[in-house]
Amino acid sequence: MAIDFLLERFETNQHQPAIIWSNSTITYGDLIEKYLSAQSFLRSNLVIEGSVVALNGDFTPNAIALLLALINNNNIIVPLNYPIKDSEYQKYDIAEVEMEIAVNVITDAYTIRSTGTIAKHEYFSRLKDNSAPGLVLFTSGTSGFPKGAVHDFNKLLEKFKTVKRSLRTVNFLLFDHWGGLNTLFHTLSNCGVVLALRDRNPFSVCEFVEKFEIELLPVSPSFLNLLLISEAYKKFDLSKLKLITYGTEPMPQSTLKRAKELFSDVAFQQTYGLIELGVLSSKSKDDKSLWVRLGGNGYELRVVEGILQIKAKSAMLGYLNAPSPFSEDGFFITGDQVEVDGEYYKILGRKSEIINVGGDKVYPQEVENIILQMENVNEVTVYGEKHVIMGNIVCAKVSLSKEEDHKEFIRKLKSYCKERLQTFKVPVKVSIASEPMYSTRFKKQRSFDEN
Repeated sequence: MAIDFLLERFETNQHQPAIIWSNSTITYGDLIEKYLSAQSFLRSNLVIEGSVVALNGDFTPNAIALLLALINNNNIIVPLNYPIKDSEYQKYDIAEVEMEIAVNVITDAYTIRSTGTIAKHEYFSRLKDNSAPGLVLFTSGTSGFPKGAVHDFNKLLEKFKTVKRSLRTVNFLLFDHWGGLNTLFHTLSNCGVVLALRDRNPFSVCEFVEKFEIELLPVSPSFLNLLLISEAYKKFDLSKLKLITYGTEPMPQSTLKRAKELFSDVAFQQTYGLIELGVLSSKSKDDKSLWVRLGGNGYELRVVEGILQIKAKSAMLGYLNAPSPFSEDGFFITGDQVEVDGEYYKILGRKSEIINVGGDKVYPQEVENIILQMENVNEVTVYGEKHVIMGNIVCAKVSLSKEEDHKEFIRKLKSYCKERLQTFKVPVKVSIASEPMYSTRFKKQRSFDEN
């Protein structure tokens, strides 16, 4: 079975804490019992091997136990965040969900229902024929619709068989995100403690870090910026923190610089992963650098016309609802524009986000890095907008630290940029944000319509 190695480690460490959730400690022995109860629940509700099951929850004890039981039952699992939004039910159709298990994030109680759907996709048939558990993860959907990536769960779990060190890590990234699941399996496979949040606002996170002496905090750059803006770190003792990792989107140099100045005793490490491939091993050139070494066992990298391509043993089977993104020789075309310096890479951003102004390329992050250096700027998002003559123009949406005359601020911003950027990179259109510019995954929204 795919999780035999985990169960053996749980048994050996049954008296050790496995999960801290809602101020309660669940030992590895308790987790085994919950896993066995989850198995019984699946049998009594006729959840057959190979069926497609949506698991709506968070990193609560029963959600984790059900996830393990579904893997053991060779189900094809679609993890989603509880409660599911109405707009996300399109994912049920894309993934041909046959059963839904919902785990309440407050009570940890769970319910099950049948959707009446019969899954027929070719990838699901392939997994069933191989008696392999599957995993369906969705892209964020900024291109207009979410793409469903289908994995053989066995391949994703393979790397966790190697024993490594586990720091006290908060499971910050979400349940429907491979970054969050990667943290979960890394922690469980090394018999560490899964520290599960109930609230992901900066004050709650900092309180959690202090209370449970968190050593590793994995975050997105957007959340790190939000943490700095809130100054929540001033109200709590974060002295046990040893490492902050960041990924899921490009990090602004100014945000990294300020964070390192404030947390001088904490190491910073950039991570890189994709729902289509898993998480690669990474090592930043240094704490203040955006250059990162990528790879690890099972990964092969190359750059073609400035775009990073990766071949991985853990690569998905393919998308449920989109063409194959693989080259003829099996490399995944990431869409990430990069620079290369020896063994190090610098992620410039998605090729689809580059703004073409009359034939000149503008990288949004470059402009954002300049604007973030201005006084009274909390956040900024730079994006392109269609233009009849230029093809596209550069636009900026800015969140202010304190109220200021909008017209005067926009004038200052354009003047500031003109002194530091080429003319075609200076924002033509500037607006002041009244709402957060990040999604529920704490990723920057460039289209402002991400769920």
